[in-house]
Amino acid sequence: MRTAADLAAAIPGGMVKESTIQNVEAGRKLELTVSQLLNIALALRLPPAFLLAPIGNPDGALDLPHLSQDFSTMVVAEFEGWFSGNTNGAYFITSAAEHRDRNQLQALREFKAELRERTRLIQSLDLEKEMSSTVGGSPDGALESETVARLRETDRRLKKLSEYLESAGLDVGSVAH
Repeated sequence: MRTAADLAAAIPGGMVKESTIQNVEAGRKLELTVSQLLNIALALRLPPAFLLAPIGNPDGALDLPHLSQDFSTMVVAEFEGWFSGNTNGAYFITSAAEHRDRNQLQALREFKAELRERTRLIQSLDLEKEMSSTVGGSPDGALESETVARLRETDRRLKKLSEYLESAGLDVGSVAH
């Protein structure tokens, strides 16, 4: 996108006006709503952290107005790790509650990924069965057997993740749909 008008046009429904983008670029507007920030980041196809901090300078200080004193010692890499929830980032967890919450978030991400993998494997298995019945199939159903084994392993992981998430008080049934 070359202009503020291009960026504003890329955000559906006029959620961020061209004038807002121009004012941010010119330094006349220092604050955006969360929804404006997310809409701009999505239109630019960038993670929001890239708009907030100079990611190219990971050891640099944050230069964002109106942050609490807690941010004053955080460098860009720590901020990005904290903002993204990346447990492998430079940000260090500071409490047991935060550690628990991050573990639950990671388990939820894994659960959703496993659900997508399960759907993919079921579709593959259906396709393999269809191909084996029309083309003569693979010897001994080798492809089907491998897919079935992978599907069983995926189901095993889903069961473990489901048990963990339910023990944390999350309704995995609502996540699965």
